[in-house]
Amino acid sequence: MNAGQVVVDTGVLMAASDTDDRWQVEASSVLELRSSDQLVLPGPVAVQAAWLIGSRLGPLVEAALLAAIADGEFALTELTPADWARCSELVERYADLDLGVVDASVVAIAERLSITTVASIDRRDLLVVRPAHCDAFELIP
Repeated sequence: MNAGQVVVDTGVLMAASDTDDRWQVEASSVLELRSSDQLVLPGPVAVQAAWLIGSRLGPLVEAALLAAIADGEFALTELTPADWARCSELVERYADLDLGVVDASVVAIAERLSITTVASIDRRDLLVVRPAHCDAFELIP
């Protein structure tokens, strides 16, 4: 288990970037209280978050996220072929949830790195999914 590491999901990045979001303070705290090597950011999450932030909050806020990623403020983690296969399994297994590749990538990377904590506002999907390496994820904030 990787004590202190957290897999970061899209909603937390979105909330931390949006001063009007009801989760803004909690999401920002999750990011501020951890070092960059503790904040594991799946590649698909980075892409989805950048697109959502750009479309909802504008290109300058999107650029700030991209600069933070480029500056190493997150441990950007790309999917391996085995992760892609696991994403496929998860999307198929949880088809009724419409899990999708981004949430599946959060699960796959958490499993591969033995991380049990996920920074996510998406309680619905991640409370239902049963990871292979633990009984359930600890969700923060």
